[in-house]
Amino acid sequence: MKRRAILVGGAAAAAAAGLWWAMPRGAVTELPALASPARAEDAAAPAVPDMVLGNPDAPVTVVEYASFTCPHCANFHANVWGEFRKNYVDTGKVRFVYREVYFDKFGLWAAMVARCGGEMRYFGIADMIYDTQRDWIGDGTDATIAANLRKIGLKAGMTADQVDACLNDNAMARAMVEAFQKNSAADGVEGTPTFLINGEKHSGEMSYADFAALVDAKLGG
Repeated sequence: MKRRAILVGGAAAAAAAGLWWAMPRGAVTELPALASPARAEDAAAPAVPDMVLGNPDAPVTVVEYASFTCPHCANFHANVWGEFRKNYVDTGKVRFVYREVYFDKFGLWAAMVARCGGEMRYFGIADMIYDTQRDWIGDGTDATIAANLRKIGLKAGMTADQVDACLNDNAMARAMVEAFQKNSAADGVEGTPTFLINGEKHSGEMSYADFAALVDAKLGG
């Protein structure tokens, strides 16, 4: 099945033009151009931690690169993720790392909402975003998507002010894009979903059985 390809250069160019990620808050306000992108060594740059579940000493680490707007990623989370988490992550066999990919500003907005809840609530909000992907994307307009993502944030227990503050955090948006570009380039990620299983790369949709077999091979099972 065809998967979405990452066009890192195109995304970077659009972001640098200040046109990619503007978040409507009443009137739409464009972010400034990225003439001086956030840097890890810059004390003012927000931290963008990996989102991690499972035993830190697990024998297998699975890294998933996925986008909240990718339908193939939504299929993985609908058909594979729940059982995989129960059988491998929650049992201590696998340390799971989720890394966001941004094909478009909407995927970035969704990730900002998920991160707004903090690390403890991140995966619960991520599940809500994937489970309702078609609904919150709706007619595909900026206003509709922004309103629907705010509703998800409110449903997750955040206040309207908290959600708006997160969605309009320009420094965090820049830092998130920088982290995405750095990680995906380092790992040679070209589309989603992409998985690194103890560093071995696998791309595209898989059934639970096929995915579990790959992990079992690393577990020596």
